[in-house]
Amino acid sequence: MHRSDPMIVLASASPRRRALLAQIGVRYRTVAVNVEERRSLEEAPQDYVARVAADKSRAGLDVCGDGLPVLGADTEVVLDDEVFGKPADFEHARTMLRRLSGRSHRVLSAVSLRHAQRHWLALSESNVAFRDLTDGEIEAYWASGEPVDKAGAYAIQGRGSLFIRRLEGSFSGVMGLPLFETAALLAEVGIASCVLLGAELYSP
Repeated sequence: MHRSDPMIVLASASPRRRALLAQIGVRYRTVAVNVEERRSLEEAPQDYVARVAADKSRAGLDVCGDGLPVLGADTEVVLDDEVFGKPADFEHARTMLRRLSGRSHRVLSAVSLRHAQRHWLALSESNVAFRDLTDGEIEAYWASGEPVDKAGAYAIQGRGSLFIRRLEGSFSGVMGLPLFETAALLAEVGIASCVLLGAELYSP
């Protein structure tokens, strides 16, 4: 395999997931998938996140065929058993951030890998504690543009880190792709992190 050839297919348009795969030296190509992300009434948050991740990898496989391994992922913020998706507008973001203010919440991040008619799934759970937020901070944060496409209306890797008092769990999982779990799944298909192998990082 030529160094620039992809090892896997990433069924996601997320720049955060692309950056995290590049961080550990995994070569990939991306495909856009259209998966409905709607939680059913009786579905537990962890079941919902796992299902969406599995739906994404299945959709990616349908597009690409059974050649390269296909990776799908989903990350959600959960407070009081309610799943917080991406904010629809400023009012939605403000409501979410006000509810997260001064409290701890869960971040669930599921990873699904499909290859050669086999399927592997892993789930990462982290706990994030926010400090108290003022309305002025919330308004300024929205104006920065960062919360627009983020679950729970914040980005741990960006300015949203200023809100986080404590993290228990996976930083990369809260960011969108838990690398420990992802590496374990990729090992199932014989793919090791190029970082651990001492190889040069590849960034598409």
